[in-house]
Amino acid sequence: MRPKTKLLWELFGVFFRIGLFTFGGGYAMISLIDEACVEKRAWISHEDMDRLVVLAESTPGPVAINCATFVGKRQAGIAGALSATFGMVLPSFLVILLISRYLDRFLELRLVAGAFRGVKLAVAILILDAGLRMMKRLPRKPLPLGILLVALGAMLAAELLALRLSSVVLLLGAAAVSLLALACARRKGGGL
Repeated sequence: MRPKTKLLWELFGVFFRIGLFTFGGGYAMISLIDEACVEKRAWISHEDMDRLVVLAESTPGPVAINCATFVGKRQAGIAGALSATFGMVLPSFLVILLISRYLDRFLELRLVAGAFRGVKLAVAILILDAGLRMMKRLPRKPLPLGILLVALGAMLAAELLALRLSSVVLLLGAAAVSLLALACARRKGGGL
């Protein structure tokens, strides 16, 4: 097998396994993508992963699929992007196809209901793990730490007070503060 063909199959396989064994959407997959693509295979760096998550969140489409597409493109061009993306999408498609065929009977099973309660907890842990990994790599500078604390405080307050606060508002607010700080720093001739 040619090296590029082998890499395409590896990309497909890695993202197929991530897609197959991760429930709860893209945020739950970030931790597994980090482990598979950064730590095990060194396809991208930790810094690339952090930037990728921000970029994937800021562009249309599911975060995990955007991550798979980026990693695949970085490793093997357009063919790699297609292979990784298809690997990520195929398990969900197959599971939904199977469930839709037997949906009425599937939802009535007590075992399935119990499994979904367990999956909710696992998803929360995976999302927390991804957040903690990214926080560890956060620069220890006042601006990023301040944005983190304000966003965390706003999310907690919204949850405790049952307010509707869009995460888009938090993202745009953080971007605006960062751009303003960057503009001020450049005007003074310094950096952040």
